[in-house]
Amino acid sequence: MKEIPGVRPSRPRELVRAQDRLSFIYIERATIGRDDSAITATDDAGVIHIPAASLGALLLGPGTRVTHQAMLLLADSGSTAVWVGERGVRYYAHGRPLGRTSRLLDAQARAVSNARERIAVARAMYAMRFPEEEVSGCSMQQLRGREGARVRNLYRIHAERTGVEWSRRDYRPDDFTASDVINQALSAAHTCLYGVVHSVIVALGCSPGLGFVHTGHDRSFVYDIADLYKAAITIPIAFDVAEVIAREDLPEDEGASMTRRAVRDAVKSGAILTQCVRDIHQLLLPEGHDSDVQKDYADVIELWDDRQGNVAGGTNFAPDDPEVPW
Repeated sequence: MKEIPGVRPSRPRELVRAQDRLSFIYIERATIGRDDSAITATDDAGVIHIPAASLGALLLGPGTRVTHQAMLLLADSGSTAVWVGERGVRYYAHGRPLGRTSRLLDAQARAVSNARERIAVARAMYAMRFPEEEVSGCSMQQLRGREGARVRNLYRIHAERTGVEWSRRDYRPDDFTASDVINQALSAAHTCLYGVVHSVIVALGCSPGLGFVHTGHDRSFVYDIADLYKAAITIPIAFDVAEVIAREDLPEDEGASMTRRAVRDAVKSGAILTQCVRDIHQLLLPEGHDSDVQKDYADVIELWDDRQGNVAGGTNFAPDDPEVPW
């Protein structure tokens, strides 16, 4: 039999697991290409090589161009390509999942479609963020109120710690520079975190749009999961950057790049990818999630049956006797 032309797609078990990858790399004003199994970034300074198989998210900033072969490699590697606008305020695309199974996606869809299960997941998310609080009987309205109070207090604590002037969270998605330094730093930090979380979600085969707390947006689940880590990562980093900008009298437009580097270092040292994978499994498959992680990288297809449960795919189910009626 004649082989299908082109490079054979990678098998799931040949790929680096989401929790073992680099978090993200930001590139701007360069041409993105491919050299064998590596992504290349070429600018006036030369060429750098990035191992695509171990990359979580590639953030493409202003002035970047990308080749078809580079995108093919990113997609085959299960890496997420993210086109971001000036100072990183937009998200545009992602690659395919690492695995070929819809196990987590099925669980996500079931839970988000059932009001009782959905609020249970929302409570579990809140408990992950604030483990000292009892929320088993809270409504969504009560959860939102508690979350708002805790985050407002968190901003106040970090403002007092760093001496940064703080009034409220105030930003304009269409005009990054309209905000003050601390709000710019928060926006930049959260954008980086969203890219990392989005890369894990799609690598596991989940839907970025099926959120439990957030809803109605194609990244609702990204915002849900990212909220789990803002208190520990992006909020303190943003206040630290704003403090350095003020103390050293640096130009305000340096805040975004300083924030990206700080988030990158924190994500790498804090093993956030491993934690993110673990948390998604715990939320969507709370029973026996640890022992089933390897199933995410299976390459199987089954057929749904309303009586027998799932049955094997790739099988002809017609009866052997052509006279037997259906």
